[in-house]
Amino acid sequence: MGVSKGQSDCKENKDRHSHDMSFYQFMIDSLPIAVMAVDDKLMITDFNPWAEKVTGYPADEATGNKCGDILRGGLCNGRCPLKKVLNQENPVVQLETTICDRSGRTIPVRMNTAALFSKNGLMMGAVEAFEDISTLQALEREKENLISMIAHDMKGSVVVIGGFVLRLLKKEHKLDASKQKKYLTIIRREAQRLEFFLDDFLQLSRIKNRRVRLRRETISIDATLRRLFEIYRPLASERGIGLEIQSNKALSRIQADPKLLRRVFANLLDNAIKFSHAGGRVIMATQETEEAAMVKFIDYGMGVAPEELPYIFDPFHRARIDPRRRGFGVGLAAVKMLVEAHGGWVGVESQVDKGSVFTVSLPKKAQGGPSGKVGDF
Repeated sequence: MGVSKGQSDCKENKDRHSHDMSFYQFMIDSLPIAVMAVDDKLMITDFNPWAEKVTGYPADEATGNKCGDILRGGLCNGRCPLKKVLNQENPVVQLETTICDRSGRTIPVRMNTAALFSKNGLMMGAVEAFEDISTLQALEREKENLISMIAHDMKGSVVVIGGFVLRLLKKEHKLDASKQKKYLTIIRREAQRLEFFLDDFLQLSRIKNRRVRLRRETISIDATLRRLFEIYRPLASERGIGLEIQSNKALSRIQADPKLLRRVFANLLDNAIKFSHAGGRVIMATQETEEAAMVKFIDYGMGVAPEELPYIFDPFHRARIDPRRRGFGVGLAAVKMLVEAHGGWVGVESQVDKGSVFTVSLPKKAQGGPSGKVGDF
């Protein structure tokens, strides 16, 4: 018996529908975002793998339950976005709220909710896509804290400069030469600190956008360290910290950008002093291998917790060392990028309450891209 055209078309439509549903399920399951579907009674009908990952519930456990019992969202008892689309108050709802995972941990999420309709226009239920934004929110908080930190530190230097300039203006004829020199030295030091703060932001932005140009010269690392030693010795002394340079022999001269390399060393030295205890000491130690010149910045201060170390060079990450002290922020991210731009590397070893050792290794032969430009890194 032959198959009629109507039967053939019906089979073809069923096959197409089956293919469409399989493709739809494949797409939903493959999306790197949590997706949950509900019927018109708010009972979960679909729960993709990413939703399992975010919530901690396996799909077979979540399916068949009311969505509010699984997500326990911050809006479940009030302005539920699913109810809004099911009641056709809004065709699509986009918002940020919270849910709770299986363990009870509150998770901030960005959520998109829309109604599901059949081909005939009948309401079938709704679909909700949501993503964990806790990392993004943490990064935003770090950025806000960092901006506040830098503004606070910059204001401190501006206040000091303004105060000593005012003294010089008011007592111009009463101050002897030594007093004037002391005030001007303090003003110069604080102006340099302001320059360092501003350079941190500018350099990080330029490096990330590949807009920094390396102006390589043949330089002496030893001479650079001696100049920083003279600049930072008064600051270290004020805080009761001894500052030393340890070197068995002079390092080979290398091809590097003198200004940017000084920026790297100044950041690491400033951090070493900042996180040292009064009565302690900070050491700049040099050594050399056949391929590289190395500088170690050693302190015996607060140290960094093991869980912080993998992120210490990340932009906007601040080690939670002591709430009364300023964190690392942008400086170490810029350090890492600048060292790598020169073809070198920077690493850290640290123990809480015992101190830290930051090591900068720079190749003797210029690397990191064509002369004058920062290569990809």
